[in-house]
Amino acid sequence: MDTHVHDRRRFLALSAALAATPALTACGAGFGGDDSKSDGSAADDVTGSFDWKREKGTTVKALLNKHPYTDALIADLKSFTERTGIKVEYDVFPEDNYFDKLTVDLSSGRASYDVFMLGAYMVWQYGPPGWLEDLGPWMRNASATGSEWDQADFFPNLLQADQWSLKAGAPLGQGGQYALPWGWETNVVAYNTDVFRKLGLKPAESFDELRDIAGVIKRKAPGAGFDGMYGIAVRGSRSWATIHPGFMTMYARNGLKDFTVEGGKLTPAMNTPEAVAFTEDWAGMVKQGGPPSWTSYTWYQCSSDLGAKKAGMLFDADTAAYFQAVEGASPASGKIAFHPGPKGPDGSLATNMWIWSLGMNAKSKKKSASWLFLQWATGKEHLRRSAITHNHIDPVRRSIADDAAYKNKMKHLPGFIETFETVVDQTKIQFTPQAQFFDATTSWASALQEIYGGKGAESVLGRLAGDLADKVG
Repeated sequence: MDTHVHDRRRFLALSAALAATPALTACGAGFGGDDSKSDGSAADDVTGSFDWKREKGTTVKALLNKHPYTDALIADLKSFTERTGIKVEYDVFPEDNYFDKLTVDLSSGRASYDVFMLGAYMVWQYGPPGWLEDLGPWMRNASATGSEWDQADFFPNLLQADQWSLKAGAPLGQGGQYALPWGWETNVVAYNTDVFRKLGLKPAESFDELRDIAGVIKRKAPGAGFDGMYGIAVRGSRSWATIHPGFMTMYARNGLKDFTVEGGKLTPAMNTPEAVAFTEDWAGMVKQGGPPSWTSYTWYQCSSDLGAKKAGMLFDADTAAYFQAVEGASPASGKIAFHPGPKGPDGSLATNMWIWSLGMNAKSKKKSASWLFLQWATGKEHLRRSAITHNHIDPVRRSIADDAAYKNKMKHLPGFIETFETVVDQTKIQFTPQAQFFDATTSWASALQEIYGGKGAESVLGRLAGDLADKVG
């Protein structure tokens, strides 16, 4: 479930406080290391044979967001304590104030929490001030990391998403490993099989087809027995979260960029002629086949409408559809199928993603015990159990995605496994890493609303690009 939408105004206020915090340099102790150096990391203190009991008797404090993945973790904590002798105390906060709590705690330097959940985008906020432990040295130390953890088993695009050099515009997959992938979401199209069958429709293979199908459903579904159904649910609220699922996925499949980077300088690219044309088309699709009150739509309304049979399609996180599709979850359960979604003009299935990751507080006094927890929580045994016996779906590890028991669990959802396997290797963060991400994407969502409201796309996006150039250049 994509539950990472948080209150933008409070987050921006906290981000402003973050910006005012004196930044630590990337050459600080244990921070920003490359693939061959630990730079004095506390990981160097761990020597000898790997031992799960090394920190027996220690208590680790975790900050967690309320989420089905969290439920699976908590249900399995007993096995971690049995293995390590380490106790885990935790606080769980709802999405509305989770990131506020985490940002305030990290900025205080108090280390109230040793480990926590975060998204990969948050690395761009929390990494530069030195709040996140570089986990690279821990991963490379065989005394600290058991061989069964098997780093090569992670989908490489997911590990790379949490790895960054802390330099604006620099690509992911280089520099420190500031978090570990734990659970993720890929953005695809889910659709109501009943309305597709009744209207003789097939899933769209191009964006033009998607726009046409959305319009057909909105015009014809109510008369075909689907009262109040519209064509396609996509997010529309004035929030950064509106941009990153379906919109950014289709934007990337059209070969479009948010910024261009030359000589370390970022230049907004949302106002190129191609980007203007796509944005007009996206707004047109929403007008033609979207919900009447689109500008207030978050993931929750989109997901709920698919489950309530109000939306014929959903272009969003696969988990947002999954939790409506499972048996008994909604009126549409048993009637929802999955598809990779439209391809770009050149056949691209480039897809944007969200990752729930786990990170360690750079100020933690219990780093060795915290690393054992992160190692266990992202290890094969716990994640396999969580995927099969709970709802920790979209595995971050290839061995679990290939596991027969996992596939058997998911096989009742038409197209889910096939869609996942089609897009998994083409799914990555499609944004350019930079500290103004949340402000920039929220402004982008506001511009999208203006275009939807009838203002000219060229002028709106030109103004957006000009404003952002002053902030990120």
